[in-house]
Amino acid sequence: MIRATAFWLAVITSGAAAQVATQSAPGAILRGLDKFSGEVVDIELLSGETRSFERLEITLTECRYPAGNPAGDAYAGLQIIEVARTGVVFSGWMIASAPALSAMEHPRYDVWVIRCATS
Repeated sequence: MIRATAFWLAVITSGAAAQVATQSAPGAILRGLDKFSGEVVDIELLSGETRSFERLEITLTECRYPAGNPAGDAYAGLQIIEVARTGVVFSGWMIASAPALSAMEHPRYDVWVIRCATS
């Protein structure tokens, strides 16, 4: 029992200490879904740019990816507001490989990161 606990403690703490070097990309590609109509749209954004998707206004603050691996796991800083609603619907980082980790909670729309756009 003690050995198993020590093993899992070592595994957990070793992962927390490892950090991946990242690079910033000039933009990102997101995917938007209208859950009512089933419409799926790819949204290309440059850093600092705001685009509309249905009633949402999506602003990309930054997109990062593992250094030397632009096809690797992307994560994007986003701010999303709904035009007919006051306040921010989502503000934070979304991770391409784990969209449910930091998801936008909205009854009609879903937005997630596909990858960083490097060119």
